[in-house]
Amino acid sequence: MARSAEVNTLEKTDIFLLAGFLGSGKTTLLNRILSWEADLSDTIVLVNEFGKIGIDGTIIRSKNGGRDVIELTSGCICCTLTDELVDTLIDIWQRFRPKRILLEATGVAEPESITKIIGSDSLRDRMRIEKIITVLGIRYWLGREAFGPFFMGQVEQADLILLNKIDTVSKDRLQKAVTDLKATVTGCPVIPTLHCEVDPEVFWNRPVRLRLGNFYTSMPTSAVCSDNGGSRTQARITYDTFDFVSEKTLDEDLFDDFLKNLPWQLFRIKGPVRFADRTVLLNYVAGQADWQKWKAPGSTRLAFIGWEINTVELRKKLKECVAG
Repeated sequence: MARSAEVNTLEKTDIFLLAGFLGSGKTTLLNRILSWEADLSDTIVLVNEFGKIGIDGTIIRSKNGGRDVIELTSGCICCTLTDELVDTLIDIWQRFRPKRILLEATGVAEPESITKIIGSDSLRDRMRIEKIITVLGIRYWLGREAFGPFFMGQVEQADLILLNKIDTVSKDRLQKAVTDLKATVTGCPVIPTLHCEVDPEVFWNRPVRLRLGNFYTSMPTSAVCSDNGGSRTQARITYDTFDFVSEKTLDEDLFDDFLKNLPWQLFRIKGPVRFADRTVLLNYVAGQADWQKWKAPGSTRLAFIGWEINTVELRKKLKECVAG
């Protein structure tokens, strides 16, 4: 009883949940937040990655002076890593009593499920979801019919939506996307962004909109999803993930051909790629490759995420890209 009384008298830790589908720009947003001239000494950064290799944590450290980042890999915190997330959050709270936690969820995480975890008996006296910020790639939104209910859940659960990568579509398509999105999430701020550039005041401000997740918190997971003949059932998409690591350099022309001939089911590739004359960071999203500078020479370390992909064949083709 004494321990419970102690917990209840302390101020809760605010969790800012960064959600959004694969490759929408969550890590870009997190790096932007950490670059703001704000006092983040009482802030913990927690990153969840679907694959075994922690790419995002490495990127965040490299761009923010080696800042400490806690990583949860090899699964999603809203399903396979639920217990690990609870244990990690309790440990963080007991050791640091942080003012806030910036939690970057994996691209296939359901904000509603994470809201339920934070509202569980183990955590609700220690912390709360302060705000759900969904980063939404505009091309994903324009093709939303292909991604199912969990994708829409990331949108509908948001307190703030950053409609990102607006430079990839025409002005007419952008205007339609914003109009349709605002009609879908009435009352939720929608901000078109390029590289997740957003005013810090907009990001930190307390949301005034009631989340749908507040209603669902006390309901069983099986009761929340698509309707099926009068009874609601859980609908999930199974994603495939694999990693590729090579200490040898890759042939740039062969790797470029590899990227151009990938199946559409491969949504995401992320990590440093070592060529003969340089090492660069690859950020591949739904058919588009973005290259950024990477200071450390290191090795090639790539994480792949897709749907019903032939990992054996892809590994074979990757090995063919290794020089010499």
